[in-house]
Amino acid sequence: MYAPARHDETTGLLHYIDQQLTAIRSALYGLTEEQTRATPCRSALSIGGLVKHAAYCMRGAVQRLTTEVTAQPLDAAAVAEFTASFAIGDDETVAGTLAEFDDARAELLAVVSRTDPAAESTAPPTPWNGIHDARPIHARYYLVHLVEEFARHAGHADIIREQIDGAAVPALELTLAGAPANDFFAPYEAAPGTVLA
Repeated sequence: MYAPARHDETTGLLHYIDQQLTAIRSALYGLTEEQTRATPCRSALSIGGLVKHAAYCMRGAVQRLTTEVTAQPLDAAAVAEFTASFAIGDDETVAGTLAEFDDARAELLAVVSRTDPAAESTAPPTPWNGIHDARPIHARYYLVHLVEEFARHAGHADIIREQIDGAAVPALELTLAGAPANDFFAPYEAAPGTVLA
C-alpha cells in the first residue's frame, strides 16, 4: 500500500497510480497459465486480460501526457484493438504480457514523475460519455482519471482472483513485498512453476 506521507502532489498521484498497478500485477501471483485466462464471473474479464488491458491503457496514457491528443480514432480498427486488449490471445503468453506490462509501467511512471498537475492540456471527445468536443483541462484531471481507471481494474482483478481460488489481492501484494505474517495476514504460498513464483 501507499503508506501515509507528506509528498507533493505529483509524487502522491504517482504512488496512487503505482499502487493500483501493483494490485493488478499481484493478482497473477501463483496462478497457472490456464487460470490467468479464466473468466469465472459473468463477464468476459480474466486477470491476464486485465494485465494486458492495463498495459494498453498505460501506453495510451504516455501518449496523452507527452503529446497533444485532441481526438481519438473510433474506426473499426481502433475498436478492435481496444476490444482485443482485454484478452490474452492464443498466440500470446502470460510471460510476454507481463513483460509488456512492466515496460509500460516503467515508462508511465517516469512520465508521471515529470508531469506538472497544473499544466494546461486537452481532453479529447468521449462520445460514449456524451462529450463530442475536445475540452481544456489541467493535467491533474487526467492523472486522477488514471487512478480511477486502474483502481477500477484492480477491483475487477481482486474479484476474479477470489472467484478462482479465494485469494485476496491485498494478501498477494503483501506476500510479494516480503511482509512477515501477523495477526491480520498470512503469506500466500504459490506452487512452483506458477506465475511470479
